[in-house]
Amino acid sequence: MHHTTRPGWIEVIAGVMFSGKSEELIRRVRRSVIAKKKVQVFKSHLDDRYGGVYQVSSHDGAAVEARPVDSSIEIMRLVRPQSEVIAIDEAQFLDEGVVDVVTTLATRGVRVILAGTDTDFRGEPFGAMPQLLAIAAIMDKLHAICVVCGDPACRNQRLINGRPASYESPTIMVGGSEAYEARCRHCHSVPKADEAQVRLL
Repeated sequence: MHHTTRPGWIEVIAGVMFSGKSEELIRRVRRSVIAKKKVQVFKSHLDDRYGGVYQVSSHDGAAVEARPVDSSIEIMRLVRPQSEVIAIDEAQFLDEGVVDVVTTLATRGVRVILAGTDTDFRGEPFGAMPQLLAIAAIMDKLHAICVVCGDPACRNQRLINGRPASYESPTIMVGGSEAYEARCRHCHSVPKADEAQVRLL
């Protein structure tokens, strides 16, 4: 088995929207830069909010430069041999191959930091996040505040014209506060298509 002279590991920052995932990823990236580590930051090309696809941005305006990617294979192709820290934001949008990619990088001695929403708007596991959480050496689950009752929020409430989106809506729909709210399990609502139709009548 191949061993490197430096340790590598995988850490995942998970949680709902507005919980501070990107902010925490940015904080860890900046600390790595201060420590004079060689860092590369990637993000899904699907996320073009808050200043475009060439940076990771938090809801409060913090940002670091990032390379947008379409696939996990592209990350592997773009990683520089000397890189010591690889950060990936919006990991839920990437294909299942990201699990093998980050495992390979960690085995090489790279610290891999991923941030992503672990459940979709239905409250169901999102993309490769369950597998990433399972293989992570370090995992932080962040919560937002439910906009309805003020309890800890663990769900992404998707809204269409101000009303809860139906279960049959597409899994991926990038948006900010105009399309999503953070809610607790009790206040989270995902009506079936026929229920949503009745509400509109």
